[in-house]
Amino acid sequence: MNLSCEGFLEELASKAAAPGGGGASALVGAAGVALGSMVGSLTVGKKKYAAVEADIIALNVRAEALRKQLEALVQADAEAFLPVAAAYKLPKETPEQQAHKAAVLEKALDRACAVPLEVMTACGEGIALAAEYAEKGSVLARSDAGCAALFCKAAMQAAGLNVKVNTRLMADKAHADALEARAEQLLAEFVPQADRVYQTVSNE
Repeated sequence: MNLSCEGFLEELASKAAAPGGGGASALVGAAGVALGSMVGSLTVGKKKYAAVEADIIALNVRAEALRKQLEALVQADAEAFLPVAAAYKLPKETPEQQAHKAAVLEKALDRACAVPLEVMTACGEGIALAAEYAEKGSVLARSDAGCAALFCKAAMQAAGLNVKVNTRLMADKAHADALEARAEQLLAEFVPQADRVYQTVSNE
């Protein structure tokens, strides 16, 4: 997050193992939440929206905390992936080494799933915030609320793909199924809401 936009994209485009899809998902989600905050910032202080100003201010507080969370997850995803890459390089010549490698890899994969699931959860909240911004925010900025919802939707779907990429490699299939079920639950809950925000805004 301390890189310039250009620097981050150069790292993303390189052959470096991280950042990758998970970190990019978190960044896109953060951008979506920031767009929602912009709607709020353009609404506060306007006489026309005095009746909802307190609601908008509360939304802005939630959005700022959520954006910071997603920014932190950009780094967390990179840190979570590196142990997976390291686990694949462990020796496996003996049965003991094979067992050790399998255990280390399983633990690393679990963490590599945990971060994108956090991204998905945060993006779901971002979609919910975008819906409120679209409903209560300045009509001049509601298209930005629609963009916020779409950014968070895309980030959620991309993070969900990162969950599945890692669960497919897990030896504990019951745990893998549980993680995938959680990801599917989040998608089922929030993707339709994002689509509704988009349709409402685009039809105004």
